[in-house]
Amino acid sequence: MTVRYFQQTGHIFVRSVRPWVRSPAQLLVGVSGPLVYLVLFGPLLKNTLPGDIDAWQWFVPGMLMQLTLFGAAYAGFSITPELRSGVMERLRVAPVSRAALLSGRVLGDLAQTGIQGAVLLAVATAFGFRASVPSVLLLLALSAVLCAGIACSSYGLALILKQENRFAPLLSMVLVPLMLLSGLLLPMQNAPDWLHTLARANPLTHVADALRDIAAGHYATQATATGTLAALSLVVIFGLWGMRVINREQG
Repeated sequence: MTVRYFQQTGHIFVRSVRPWVRSPAQLLVGVSGPLVYLVLFGPLLKNTLPGDIDAWQWFVPGMLMQLTLFGAAYAGFSITPELRSGVMERLRVAPVSRAALLSGRVLGDLAQTGIQGAVLLAVATAFGFRASVPSVLLLLALSAVLCAGIACSSYGLALILKQENRFAPLLSMVLVPLMLLSGLLLPMQNAPDWLHTLARANPLTHVADALRDIAAGHYATQATATGTLAALSLVVIFGLWGMRVINREQG
């Protein structure tokens, strides 16, 4: 049963990555947003960050998280055309594990965001970002954990809403506040007390802090542990919820 599950997951994975493997330009389109922020917004932080914080060491991990967050959150759009065309209906009666249907897609999203994240970090070195090889690998690993959790929630929402005109506005309404509250663009240390409190209640804030500590080579800090735990919690919560939705919708 386990062998069959991994085989089915592999088939779904290959199916999910085939579009951007055939057209690699899709990968560049996905990373273009963070690159624009890197070029046009990053230089503005030079004289605005407190203390001796290096702007690029602080900003680039945030852009990596933005890339991961938005890429994973919009992953559910790949399901809505399949719902309309009847592909998901055919998969429902096929002898395919429901877990494989979800995990294969999520693995495809991990591969895509991993490649895009590596491109982003490589380009960022031209602006002055510096990180050791272990730091880069850990940055990509933590981003992958976050991607898995957010992608599971995205697929669950897409299966419930079923239409792009419902899915897209909800994503924008949720993602933009979460992104701003996580301090990806500006530090939250000097924010008003009520805003700082909201930011600390946002699990993405802790993931962003962990990414910044990892980029600086600080692997055994409280921020790194808290951020890693937050990302793993999102995987467990949204993974179980995504499986529940796909079992219900495909049952």
